[in-house]
Amino acid sequence: MEDLQVDLLANGLTVSTALDKGRCLLTTKDLSPGEVIISQEPYVSVPNNSAVHSRCERCFRSHNLKKCSACHVVWYCGSSCQKSDWKLHRVECNALSRLEKERQKSLTPSIRLMLKLYMRRNLQSEKWIGNALLTEDKIDVGILASKKSTLGMIKDLQIMPTTTRDNYNLVEALVSQIAENFSKLACNAHTICDAELRPLGTGLYPVISIINHSCLPNSVLVFEERLAVVRAVQHIPKGTEVLISYIETAGSTITRQKALKEQYLFTCTCPRCMRMGLYDDIQESAILEGYRCKDDRCDGFLLRDSEDRGFICQQCGLVRNKEEIKRLASELKPLSDKATMSSSSHYLEAISIYKMIEKLQTKLFHPFSINLMRAREDILKILMEMKDWRAALAYCKLTIPVYQRVYPGFHPLLGLQFYSCGKLEWLLGETEDAVKSLTKAADILQITHGTNTSFMKELLLKLEEARAEVAYKRSSKGE
Repeated sequence: MEDLQVDLLANGLTVSTALDKGRCLLTTKDLSPGEVIISQEPYVSVPNNSAVHSRCERCFRSHNLKKCSACHVVWYCGSSCQKSDWKLHRVECNALSRLEKERQKSLTPSIRLMLKLYMRRNLQSEKWIGNALLTEDKIDVGILASKKSTLGMIKDLQIMPTTTRDNYNLVEALVSQIAENFSKLACNAHTICDAELRPLGTGLYPVISIINHSCLPNSVLVFEERLAVVRAVQHIPKGTEVLISYIETAGSTITRQKALKEQYLFTCTCPRCMRMGLYDDIQESAILEGYRCKDDRCDGFLLRDSEDRGFICQQCGLVRNKEEIKRLASELKPLSDKATMSSSSHYLEAISIYKMIEKLQTKLFHPFSINLMRAREDILKILMEMKDWRAALAYCKLTIPVYQRVYPGFHPLLGLQFYSCGKLEWLLGETEDAVKSLTKAADILQITHGTNTSFMKELLLKLEEARAEVAYKRSSKGE
């Protein structure tokens, strides 16, 4: 702990303890928007590999991959990554190589992460150093991977040393240690994403895990390959706690509290959550997750009437019948189920289903509804796959006003949506609009992502080229 404090102080940070939160990370200097607060490589990590898509165990890249010739489970993009990962993988490889192919399918990233955590901790404490133990210890990963329940897998994990009788006495203690690690893993693991926030894998970052949650965070966590980077998204005065968001913050207070309770086992007391039950919080919940006024020209929000007969628009006073809402909801349910089951490769079928969902949701929900926004996001993804750029741009523009309402000004998802809009506008020859969208994207993403990554360099280059194109067109017209 003392070594940690020394390292953190050198970077303008310190660990403190709060009565209601436990450990927390505080600044010892003023921080500016976009400034890196802390960065850390993972203690252990695993990629999200599947039967159809694999990534390098070390760098998470997905090209030029080759399987480990011994275990046939882990992939590497080259000898450099394989050598860097070998000290830890040689222990795991010994266990995985005995795993039946059928059971490999049940070997989830969470199970592998837990095993790697256990192995690295023991390697560091020199419990597993030496050829005898490395070759003779047996971790029955097959038993672990054959169970449907993850907790059941933990209980069935067997570590069977065969070297001495004394080693056998360690079994119960080791199983207990792994089970304890798994329960902590669920609350402390981070999803590693690419620059566009697409999940790549999972990692454990011990110092990053000290940072507490807020639904109104002053910082953001992004990843540069496996490196976790926390940046300030606003001015943070000296002595302030560093806060990030653990969950998707687009939603009502009740929805956010439910997610935090289920995933992280605590109740948030941030300023945004402390407004729960107040009029402005009720209004926001009714807009994000409630129904629209029956008058299409009115953008008021609805609240249930005192006699539970329907919902009253708080702007124009019209009452929406509860039975009408039930009817629309009942029509939506089978379509939503069908959309979930539809194949992503059958674009025409999928787009037809989602547009029917959108039509019903437009009748049912408020224009700023999260549900309506998600449906339009799904349509946008399909249109992008179909390369219907004009329709994709129209849907991208429909989502941006909702993004601006549900996310803070310097949220990476808002910046990425402006980026998507700008790229589509430029592709379709709407260069002046593209410059506006790309500028908004750059203003946000320079704060959240910095300026030195290949992703940001590409964005800034696109913006520079779009500006040059606008300038050329204007000069050729003599403006």
